Amino acid sequence: MYTLLPVGRPVERFAPPLPHIRPHTAEVPSVMAMTRIDRLPEARWAGAAAVAFLLGLTLDLSPAPAWCAWACYALCYAAGGWEPAKEGLAALREKTLDVDLLMVVAALGAAAIGQPLEGALLIVIFATSGALEAFATQRTADSVRGLLDLAPQRATRVTVDGAEESLETRHLVPGDIVLVRPGERVGADGTVLAGASDVDQATVTGEPLPVPRSVGDEVFAGTLNGSGSLRLRVTRAAEESVIARIVAMVEEASRTKAPGQLFVEKVEQRYALGMVAATVAVFAVPLAFGAELAAALTRAMTFMIVASPCALVLATMPPLLAAIANAGRHGVLVKSAAVMERLGTVTRVAFDKTGTLTEGAPRLVEARPVAGGSVAGGSGADGAGAAVAADRLLALAAAAERDSEHPLARAVVTAARERGLPVLPAREFTARPGRGVSAEVEGVRVEVGAPTRAVTRTPASAPVRVPAYGPEPSADVARGAANGELDELGALVGEIEGAGLTGAVVRVDGVPAGVLAFEDRPRPQARAAVGRLRELTHRAPLLLTGDHHGAALRLATETGVGEVRAGLLPDEKAEAVRAEEASGQRLLFVGDGVNDAPALASAHTGLAMGRAGSDLALESADAVLVRDELGAVPAVVALSRRARRLVKQNLVIAGTAIAVLVAWDLLGTLPLPLGVAGHEGSTVLVGLNGLRLLRDSAWQTGPSGKTL
Repeated sequence: MYTLLPVGRPVERFAPPLPHIRPHTAEVPSVMAMTRIDRLPEARWAGAAAVAFLLGLTLDLSPAPAWCAWACYALCYAAGGWEPAKEGLAALREKTLDVDLLMVVAALGAAAIGQPLEGALLIVIFATSGALEAFATQRTADSVRGLLDLAPQRATRVTVDGAEESLETRHLVPGDIVLVRPGERVGADGTVLAGASDVDQATVTGEPLPVPRSVGDEVFAGTLNGSGSLRLRVTRAAEESVIARIVAMVEEASRTKAPGQLFVEKVEQRYALGMVAATVAVFAVPLAFGAELAAALTRAMTFMIVASPCALVLATMPPLLAAIANAGRHGVLVKSAAVMERLGTVTRVAFDKTGTLTEGAPRLVEARPVAGGSVAGGSGADGAGAAVAADRLLALAAAAERDSEHPLARAVVTAARERGLPVLPAREFTARPGRGVSAEVEGVRVEVGAPTRAVTRTPASAPVRVPAYGPEPSADVARGAANGELDELGALVGEIEGAGLTGAVVRVDGVPAGVLAFEDRPRPQARAAVGRLRELTHRAPLLLTGDHHGAALRLATETGVGEVRAGLLPDEKAEAVRAEEASGQRLLFVGDGVNDAPALASAHTGLAMGRAGSDLALESADAVLVRDELGAVPAVVALSRRARRLVKQNLVIAGTAIAVLVAWDLLGTLPLPLGVAGHEGSTVLVGLNGLRLLRDSAWQTGPSGKTL
């Protein structure tokens, strides 16, 4: 009964097909539709045991024959004790001593010495605490699994000949065309092919207002379409949708165990065996010195009950499972109970720049050809010639970047299309994380990459404290300029970096052809999140980026980051993370791209931005920020710390209750009913204490100061 049950079931079983088509105006099911406690079999058996106990107690106090009360108590024993007895005997066959079996034995022992009422009371409280545990586990599951109720059971698919057919959403496959009418919920993750509408995505992205969606935009299963009609191309199967992944990952996390729980389970067997040996001693020693059999047996049965580690076993997992469920509801997928426990121990936070502290949607502001370069033409001073050269530079760069997943690559392709330039076909595309891309375009080799090392040939920068007066030009560029080492390309890069922009050098057949300049805005919550993390860890967060110092320092000043390391390749980011760990820090690294995967894997805890994050980053991270809300980073750290505090509280409650009751039984005379009430009461209290983290108020994104 006190073995925590797995929360999850296979994803495909969460949404059974409906026997009819749900009209698009149907009422939307509630995310928080919770299982009633009377629907749980554990609760029904506990209720039956309680009714039998109360009936037996009434008959016991009346002049009715004694056998009537005994019969009711027997029904109580059967209703409340058969399940733990069955599980305990099964464990015993596997040479494992189950604590639940000891509770049943203690109840039967009480009946054997003529105290059936006390034994029945133990069974009732024991069954009730088991029902509350099952209820807590089910509430944890319901709070996340309810997300799947938002996804409709059926969708309208458009066939090749234009006909419409209704089918279950679980049968949709990538490539299918789906029609979403006004007011309907989207049936699958997909990309808009035709139409425009405002879509309420709060359940997935957390955005409080509907967002406009038109051709080319992505929409998610379970989101609510507004007043427009949309045609979508399905991009993910139902079991791979964002909502399904949220539920699956949270449930997988619920099936894992924290180190504290593993330790408890490791010592539980030894404790149980020791408790049995001690019970025998408590019975045999007084008996050997002339004590009465009934008194010695009563004391031994009481000792077995109060020394049972039920509350200790239940102390660790409920708070962590509740915290995982709460975080999942707010868009943070914590992959295991061990990760949830680790999040509360971080002492410093490090951020990636692009797509993490910034919005990850950089905008190309300028394409600057190098005079005399391969795209500059013959009249670099002429305005029309310069414009043609800039367009040619942009077209070549867009062709090379079209297959890259990097945000800067998307910005280049978008800018080319906005200017009406063709995105040329490319061959032999290669990408080197942190260095750039290369492809063959119209018979020439085009490379687009970071400029810092190419221009200055200097190693990655050392940590730089952020100055109070604002950003500085890149140290590498400034050093090169002071030594007179920079050519026109270097001067151009220096000018761009000095303005706090990000530059990328374009080369054609190895010869510099020009520089692209980008700008990216910090996320709206970045400064508040950084400040909150500084409060929680008492250390200023660190910025680790492959970008140059100018852009990094500018962002650090705007967001309040206290230290910057710029110009880092992916392996150097990971090395910087390991250096922080070696210095005694327990580092939480937050990133999103392929180039962040080594750092995410190297950190004490890795957290990936999930909405636009790469698959490799999501796999490497310990937790995923589905909604890309930076305010959730300090919130989940604070939630983990609350969970750890509740675990400690539970251990103190359980340990104190056992110590007091055992001492009372050994040194005095502890009445069996009082021992039962004290032991089972502490178990119930521990279970309910863990449930506190399911409340929405436990999720705090604002300033510190509130406590549970």
